[in-house]
Amino acid sequence: MVTETAILNALRAIIDPDLHRDIVSLGFVKNVKINGGAVSFIIELTTPACPVRERFRAQAEAAVRALPGVTGVDIEMTAQQRHAPAASLPLDNIGAVIAVSSCKGGVGKSTVAALLARAMQREGLAVGLLDADIHGPSIPTLFNTHHPNVACFGETFLPVVVDGLPTMSLGYFMGEKPAVMRGPMVSNYVMQLLSNTDWGTLDYLLIDMPPGTGDIQLTLTQRVSFDGAIIVTTPQALSLVDVARGILMFERLLVPVLGVVENMAFFTCDGCGKKHHPFGDSSGTLHDRFGLDTLARLPILTNVHSAATRDAGAGIPEFAELADRLHRAVGMRRGDHAGHPEISADEEFVSVRWPDGSESRVTNRALRLSCRCALCVDEMSGAPVLDPETVADDMQPVEITPLGNYAVGIAWSDGHSSGIYSWDHIRRVAEESSAAQCGCGSVHK
Repeated sequence: MVTETAILNALRAIIDPDLHRDIVSLGFVKNVKINGGAVSFIIELTTPACPVRERFRAQAEAAVRALPGVTGVDIEMTAQQRHAPAASLPLDNIGAVIAVSSCKGGVGKSTVAALLARAMQREGLAVGLLDADIHGPSIPTLFNTHHPNVACFGETFLPVVVDGLPTMSLGYFMGEKPAVMRGPMVSNYVMQLLSNTDWGTLDYLLIDMPPGTGDIQLTLTQRVSFDGAIIVTTPQALSLVDVARGILMFERLLVPVLGVVENMAFFTCDGCGKKHHPFGDSSGTLHDRFGLDTLARLPILTNVHSAATRDAGAGIPEFAELADRLHRAVGMRRGDHAGHPEISADEEFVSVRWPDGSESRVTNRALRLSCRCALCVDEMSGAPVLDPETVADDMQPVEITPLGNYAVGIAWSDGHSSGIYSWDHIRRVAEESSAAQCGCGSVHK
């Protein structure tokens, strides 16, 4: 006779490739029913766009069908619903809301947002795009919709649909006129565009944020339950400084940063076919500096001027990779229920207690000297530029900001506040410091 225990044990063999746990312990398997030899159950995924959705279905069906006495298997695939705080906009029919941010102008953020939306649309997902940049809206230009007729029913707007993709921008109402406004007016317009637009049912809503960390960003993050943010940057020192500011802003406002998109990272020579990195090859350094995954490294685009058609960006495989990694990042955040490290500091040491109960300690000065931010290392070579003679022996953290499950931001007593330290980095520095101890137990500075 088929039992629920046997079914669940069979399904424990299916491991989520990102969360590294089986789908039963993750709570994905629900509502198991047995009617003679007919078995039915629900697999509730973290996101409707889960890249391994069909693989899970096939593996689950094969595992259960192999049990003695099973004559049929019916599996319903669903996804977790967004849980918006009471004070935020409900956006009930939207599966995930993602902020696309740059914190600095001129890095190609809007182009990335538009072509990412097109890449996800080609996957068969329902995607919407909101232009939240009031002073410099780019969506009308990117989608070649400068003077559309926006349909309104009372206070409700219908989005401007461009080849199947619903979009909204203040530029649709303003035309070529500048938006001469400031402060609360700007934020109010953005919130009206978001809340009064009839988006319908979407898998994703991408919000193309204005550059910087000002009023609009603050208002949106306080009123919208974001599933996460991606930060677009270029591999230049000034951009990387702003990446640190953006990460700190989002995490302090409880918006998880899902990863970094490195735009204009390289070009491929049409003569020799070799990749060239005009700003330096930063492969691996973004993770080292911020503890975040690089979701995509995009080439310098010379022939992409429009996102007006469904196939825009289809010839650039990096955008399909970006969409896939974004799906995985959203799923990992929703399914991450593991314990996070706990950090503390005193006058001499920064201490970290890891989820397995072990502990690492590193002197304040050693950790300050190890900073990998754009002000402390050379932009091109990655070599340290921080002079150890300028770092006092009594250096102390004055503020420690946990950044999701990947890093902490530390503001130091010397005024330095752009340092972000991944958990891996802290563990490595602690191990190196421990190895440098002499026989008397003191730490060499």
